[in-house]
Amino acid sequence: MRTIETHERSGAAAARRWTLVMLGTAALGLVPWMVLLARTLPASPEVRNWQVAWVGVDILLAAGCAATAVLGSRGHGYARLTASATAAVAVLDAWFDITTSLPGADLLQAYVCAAAEAAVAGACVFLAVSKRAGSMRPG
Repeated sequence: MRTIETHERSGAAAARRWTLVMLGTAALGLVPWMVLLARTLPASPEVRNWQVAWVGVDILLAAGCAATAVLGSRGHGYARLTASATAAVAVLDAWFDITTSLPGADLLQAYVCAAAEAAVAGACVFLAVSKRAGSMRPG
């Protein structure tokens, strides 16, 4: 006889499987979209609100670092989630810093910033996968 708990676990497993199928399908569906973008986007578009976009990414990165630090110092398990999201933001920030920089001093500065962002991403990944990610307290 199946208990309610067993039924809930099997329902959760089915939902997890379908979620993974959906994500795999999305990954495959994005391939033609990326090909289309690569063929149709202009090489150097004029961008409006450039400063807002860049400052917004840095605000998101700072908020993620702060949230992870606060949640982790309080021993909250959600620190793993904010660390994961913050790692992704740091990697994206580095990617766009490098790929949108002009050659020369701008690109060198982008590489220096990317190294710092890589360190943030690495620290966040460490916290996200460590067993005691929700706690930054000793012990």
